Amino acid sequence: MGRATERRRVVRIRDGAVSARPDTLAGEEPLEIRLNGRPLAVTMRTPGDDFALATGFLVSEGVVAAAEEVRSVVYCAGARDDGTNTYNVVDVRLAPGVPVPETGLERNVYTTSSCGLCGKASLDAVRTSTRFALGPGPMGITPELLAVLPERLRAAQRVFDRTGGLHAAALFSPAGELIDVREDVGRHNAVDKLVGRALREGLLPLEETILLVSGRASFELAQKAVMAGVPFLAAVSAPSSLAVELAAETGLTLVGFLRGRSMNVYAGEHRLDLAGAPV
Repeated sequence: MGRATERRRVVRIRDGAVSARPDTLAGEEPLEIRLNGRPLAVTMRTPGDDFALATGFLVSEGVVAAAEEVRSVVYCAGARDDGTNTYNVVDVRLAPGVPVPETGLERNVYTTSSCGLCGKASLDAVRTSTRFALGPGPMGITPELLAVLPERLRAAQRVFDRTGGLHAAALFSPAGELIDVREDVGRHNAVDKLVGRALREGLLPLEETILLVSGRASFELAQKAVMAGVPFLAAVSAPSSLAVELAAETGLTLVGFLRGRSMNVYAGEHRLDLAGAPV
């Protein structure tokens, strides 16, 4: 079975001195997601939480929105020609009566650890309708509370400490308490793992949460937040123009460049407590 990290020999050069030593690398392997036995998508991911990743992906695609809509999630045996299991193929079986999206199955999406979803025919196809209208969510969030969240996320990144090569996503309560954190070579996978775990625990929609991501806020990450009912998305780096557009359309609060006490609020500032601050 794949591992989250691997040890490899490297030649290290420091100030002209050369030495050989083992180094810890972030694991990256393909995961094929099947829906009712048919191939749906392939993503490059860090092994671990594969069932959550698969179900979280289905939430973002609008296929499921509740735990009871998923009958089973299993690794597919005999993934190799010799019959051995790679643990890199997951089959999600929907509960009876849950419709299978034929258009999605025809797509056979390929996702990578860098770009997220690729190959969708048009922007309209990406704007999947969510079953969770964004409510008020956490209100009165102060800039002071947001300022401490990146450090709390960083402190919880156990695999990053060993590899330096993983993105992370975390859910926080309105009081700033860490609810869950996931790491992956793909920032979109880290969010899917969070959402999938929440789905399996019956916690969707994630109405009273703040989603923090360690990189930039792409359109896809904004969409995943909306699809899971998350009202507040913060990123330590920049958002894209489409992410801002989607946030404005759906009522999502979007904060970017969250670095210490500095940040930009791109949409949904009504959820922040800016009392006393000039706007």
